[in-house]
Amino acid sequence: MDDPRHERRRMGRTMQVFAWLSIMALLTMYFSDALDRQRNPNRSVNTAVTAEGVREVELRRNRMGHYLSTGTINGEEVVFLLDTGATGVAIPAALAERLSLPRGRAIRTNTANGSTRSYLTRLEEVAVGDIRLQNVEASITPGLQMREVLLGMSFLKHIEFTQRGNTLTLRQYPEA
Repeated sequence: MDDPRHERRRMGRTMQVFAWLSIMALLTMYFSDALDRQRNPNRSVNTAVTAEGVREVELRRNRMGHYLSTGTINGEEVVFLLDTGATGVAIPAALAERLSLPRGRAIRTNTANGSTRSYLTRLEEVAVGDIRLQNVEASITPGLQMREVLLGMSFLKHIEFTQRGNTLTLRQYPEA
């Protein structure tokens, strides 16, 4: 027969372990979310519209000096890394598969890591906030070892952008 005091101690230790595991899980979730906010300070993007109909989105630079922003490709949420040095929109292969993007003609692309093979594709719509473009040229780049989509000049050439301090302002003017 078990001693009731021994049972209470064992139950107490079990509760302590459970409490510590719960605290650790909550701290992990909190700090993971805080780190993600530092990595992408533009998870929620607001658009202002001027009296002239110009759409403006302000993005804050992250701690590494990059502009990341949540946006959409064909209505699906993605994270963009704005890259004025990229010719087009470059999409990692795993993300392109999740978005069901068709692989077109194979092309050679030059990246910071050297030359690689990419596949042309066209995006029905790309959006950052309420700044939206249709029929955007892009490439599926299997060698791109990141989660973010490089938002290059095939999108940015249609947008006016101004950097001041730690803020990048994107402006889309109404079509004439």
